[in-house]
Amino acid sequence: MSSNRRDFIKKTAIVAVGSTLVGSSANAMTAKSYSKIIGANDRINVAIQGLGRRYSAYIPAIANKNNNVELTYLCDVMKSQRDKASVELASKINHKPKLENDIRKILDDKEVDAIFMSTPDHWHAPGACMAMQADKHVFLEKPCSHNPREGELVVAYQKKFNKVVQMGNQQRSSPESQEIIKEIHNGIIGDAYKATAFYINSRDRVPNQIKATPPEGLDWNLFQGPAPRKAYTDNTWDYNWHWYGWDFGTAEMGNNATHELDIARWALGVTYPEYVSVDAGKHHFKDDGWEMYDTMEATFKFAGNKTIKWDGNSRTGYHKYGNKYGRGTIIDGSEGTVYIDRGGYKLFNLKGGLIKENLTPNEEEGTALGGGGDMSTLHTVNFFDTIRGKAQLTSPIDEGAISQMLTHYANIASRIENSFEIDETTGRIFNKEAMKLWSRSYEPGWEIKDI
Repeated sequence: MSSNRRDFIKKTAIVAVGSTLVGSSANAMTAKSYSKIIGANDRINVAIQGLGRRYSAYIPAIANKNNNVELTYLCDVMKSQRDKASVELASKINHKPKLENDIRKILDDKEVDAIFMSTPDHWHAPGACMAMQADKHVFLEKPCSHNPREGELVVAYQKKFNKVVQMGNQQRSSPESQEIIKEIHNGIIGDAYKATAFYINSRDRVPNQIKATPPEGLDWNLFQGPAPRKAYTDNTWDYNWHWYGWDFGTAEMGNNATHELDIARWALGVTYPEYVSVDAGKHHFKDDGWEMYDTMEATFKFAGNKTIKWDGNSRTGYHKYGNKYGRGTIIDGSEGTVYIDRGGYKLFNLKGGLIKENLTPNEEEGTALGGGGDMSTLHTVNFFDTIRGKAQLTSPIDEGAISQMLTHYANIASRIENSFEIDETTGRIFNKEAMKLWSRSYEPGWEIKDI
């Protein structure tokens, strides 16, 4: 039965990936043929790598018996995270997942069909590539890569191993976002020429780094994984890795801008920009441990006279766009404007009059850390359905990786303090200094191999 189940999952996933890549459901399994296969053959065994603030977003879909999914492993390099997750899930699922420190041991288990990758940023692409090579499907949290080269590699691995890889930019699964972007593409605001994406938060002071002994239960070597080894500094493992240099994090661009920039690019129907410029700096709590910019304005110029602007304010909570949730995207067209966020959309005419709106109560609208909500559940179910051949991914990795490149361009421009031009066909940068940051240094033995 176990062999039959794996064969079933593999065959249906191959059909699903094929239909996703060609943008058609013509080859997808029909409801009639699918209904003939039930029970254990239909079960998807999953593991979660990374048990911090994000993992709980997947649980409603995993725990729903209608989805026929079994959570077989919980994996984290911190023992307290594994123990905490195990306790939290005891009342939500009717079995006890195995607890594991090292994802590589889970990848060796042929019964595992899919991995949820919710680790720190530097683990995302290497972990996803390892998983695909081990014959696993991947739900890959944003950012899907730590640097541009990893974005190229994770797409190459998906194509070679033909696995289902969903990027975790969950607003792609919002029915309201899907509805209005389809209307934008159909001309409801005329020629959509500009998108302004924004993020506003009031993050507080960050502790200055102090060398310390790794906390009890933390496998510091495995935490670092692909990153070059260095001494532990206090509190790095618990979220502040986002701001302590570029070894692990991708700053606020990779952390949050990914979402709104993806909506902006989707709405305008553009791919790679031709030119990127950035104005960024650290303007708040200047003596604290935050090492990146905390404020950034970025401009991305595309062919066809289209523009995406990013306005990121990590540490000042003034809601200058009148949005109480602190994030959203404004699309300007020749005949009107659309405002989109996680709670729905509003459509305005050229005089600023509200023509139409579609708003929905949503648990996933704001800037609170971790958690989940309606869109995360929809996004996760879409991942399962695609593995089974019943759906197409709402955010296939080859599409998500292009949006992720916008965040990498902005980070690179801020680091070299210079603007640059880009090949709109390949995404490569026409600047030698910028191209030095196209990839990164890896701990020997942890490099992602070219395929």
